Amino acid sequence: MLTRRHVLKSVVAGLFAVALPLAAAAQAKNPDRLRVALLPDENAATLIQNAEPLKQYLQKTLNKDIELIVTTDYSSMIEAMRFGRIEVAYFGPFSYVLAKSKAPGIEPFAVGVERGSPTYQSVLIANADGPVKSLADIRGQSFGFGDQASTSSHLAPRAHILKKTGLDGEKDYRPIHLGAHDAVARAVQAGQVPAGGLSKPILDTLIKKGTIDPSKVIELDLSAPIPNYPMVMQDNLAPELKDQIRKAFLEMKDPEVLTSFRVEAFAPTDDKAYDVLRDTATILNLDIGKMK
Repeated sequence: MLTRRHVLKSVVAGLFAVALPLAAAAQAKNPDRLRVALLPDENAATLIQNAEPLKQYLQKTLNKDIELIVTTDYSSMIEAMRFGRIEVAYFGPFSYVLAKSKAPGIEPFAVGVERGSPTYQSVLIANADGPVKSLADIRGQSFGFGDQASTSSHLAPRAHILKKTGLDGEKDYRPIHLGAHDAVARAVQAGQVPAGGLSKPILDTLIKKGTIDPSKVIELDLSAPIPNYPMVMQDNLAPELKDQIRKAFLEMKDPEVLTSFRVEAFAPTDDKAYDVLRDTATILNLDIGKMK
């Protein structure tokens, strides 16, 4: 038989059991450690090494332990953001749009500025000794793209080819997804694919580092301007922490830190800036909701 004492103990135990996860959730909004994901568009070890000044800057500015993360691909980065396994992420423009479709509450707050502009371009390149000398020559050939969720190494060059030549990747040429941007550039240089598309700033960096020999590739064309990569944070972070993170990026001045993002500064941004990519996906008949 239940006594009043037994009932009271059961109620208190139940309330305590509910309070524990609620307290943990509240604490998680201002964690001691922030997990910051970098876009997996190059070799992970290289990205982590190059971003060490960023880690030091954020630890000092935010007074938090910073863990830099590079996921295996764009899809795993989107899923990590969706399920709260990272707090801050540097997304590609289209991978952000995909992430937003799966986690509506995430917030873009800063965008990289290059040469005074918050936009950049995709470059379409071909092997200098190969069969592709113009966009029209892509017909019947293989064409190297990066990750399916990449803006400048898939969405933008694919839309550009369709717009300029009418060539559809579903029937007029063979799309081959190679992963990271540098993989596309290497494959074109080696003649493994006759042509491909990637970020123009990344190609410039690869040439500057000597990874790509400019005499072995030719530039076919540049895409229309693309809104640059956004910094994104979880919506459930404490308001004061959000303000600190936003300020840390918008007031970032150290060239060594900014170099890891290939930008000269960060400017404010919001979700509407990326509607152009949703429109481009529609032109290509891509169902954002069904993409990984």
